[in-house]
Amino acid sequence: MSKQIGFNLFEMNCVGHISHGLWVHPENTRHRFNEIEFWTEEAKLLEEGLFDAVFLADVIGAYDTYLDSVDTSLRESVQIPTNDPLLVIPAMAAVTKHLGFAATFSTTYEPPFAFARRASTLDHLTKGRFGWNIVTSYLPNAARNFGLAEEIEHDTRYEIADEFLDVVYKLWEGSWDEDAVIQDRVSRVYTDPSKVRYIEHVGEHFAVAGPHLVQPSPQRTPVLFQAGSSDAGRAFAAKHAEAIFVGGWDIESYRRNVADVRRRAVENGRDAHDVKAYAMAAVVVGRTREAAERKLEQLNALSRAEGYLAHLGGIGVDLASYPRSTKLSEIVAKERSAGRDKSVRSRFFDSEQTVGEALDRLTRLDRGPFFAVGTPTEVADAIEGWVRDTDLDGFNLQQLLTPGTAEDFIELVVPELQRRGLYRTRYEESTLRERLFGKGRSRLPGTHPGARYRGGANLGIEDVPTDLAGAR
Repeated sequence: MSKQIGFNLFEMNCVGHISHGLWVHPENTRHRFNEIEFWTEEAKLLEEGLFDAVFLADVIGAYDTYLDSVDTSLRESVQIPTNDPLLVIPAMAAVTKHLGFAATFSTTYEPPFAFARRASTLDHLTKGRFGWNIVTSYLPNAARNFGLAEEIEHDTRYEIADEFLDVVYKLWEGSWDEDAVIQDRVSRVYTDPSKVRYIEHVGEHFAVAGPHLVQPSPQRTPVLFQAGSSDAGRAFAAKHAEAIFVGGWDIESYRRNVADVRRRAVENGRDAHDVKAYAMAAVVVGRTREAAERKLEQLNALSRAEGYLAHLGGIGVDLASYPRSTKLSEIVAKERSAGRDKSVRSRFFDSEQTVGEALDRLTRLDRGPFFAVGTPTEVADAIEGWVRDTDLDGFNLQQLLTPGTAEDFIELVVPELQRRGLYRTRYEESTLRERLFGKGRSRLPGTHPGARYRGGANLGIEDVPTDLAGAR
């Protein structure tokens, strides 16, 4: 296999991200997430390890559907407390020169104009190392936090997202010409008004006049990440995303889903490999197989079912309150006879399992197709096989311990991948987009829908000046 594999550290500005219960491990430093040094130390570590980026997840609501309460999420630190992911990026950028930063922001509840400004600012401050993970948000509590009685329907959220993207493309790509800022001290002209224009967007969900308040940043449009497994999500990704996080149940389903994304990209007039495909992976590595298995045994012992149940949400049944020998089919029957609609989701559990089997499955970390435990050679063999069998381009590395997961990976696995030619030995690119697609590709390719607004084209403005030189 000839291609190099990309790795991001999967992160979130909180204590408990997706490895529930492990915050109590004596070597875990997640409790320091409120400290700026936590983030600067992590950034320096990842740059030493030549990671592509740190990928910052986010939510804008609490997981409060399990047992109709937020209590379990609070006790188990299930993504609460959690802070804004965008605000730690400048601190990390200040202590690094190459590491990329991909942060999550929702298109559903906040307007596009303000986010476009924040994103351009971050792209400037990082010198072109910023990426945006586009989400539409799914928690009922998120809707209530923004004044809605219930969630906006799933496909409608993607319709809103599509228009949101149209607005920010117009701002990032179409509002300012590349050479608008001239800084002419003699003529006392900082920006040439003839090279900046309103966008005058009026759509079903947004009305934005412009102009963009920020001059063109190194990438103009940040690198666009997206995760969506529904049909609407895949269609959205094939149109907009430059990197997508693929879902699946086994190697074969991941292979099919990667191929489907590439096929859809071509149908949208893009190259099949204009979309990079990532999945989440977890690694426990030791200098010996026995050392790695001891680490895994300790981690599995600390993993907490209650945290996972709260994260899954909506199950509505406190499995942990039942004897481990109870069959899930018995619990479902009891719930139905009591007139309660909620029951155990078949997607996550087999009704013939016992409670003990179901909880063990939830809490064990060594599950899923992209988990590896063993020596550096064994882990590298697994990673190489995953990419060969699925056509994935890289992985978000799940943190089991902070900073131990990244430290072990960098110290033990990275050298073995480098020896095989599967991992970079130095940074050669200046922007995050170049890191994904090669030198000289800091901007969106011409086949991307955002590129159609360059130079003020296709803004659809009628009866108003296309620039700021004349009266509006």
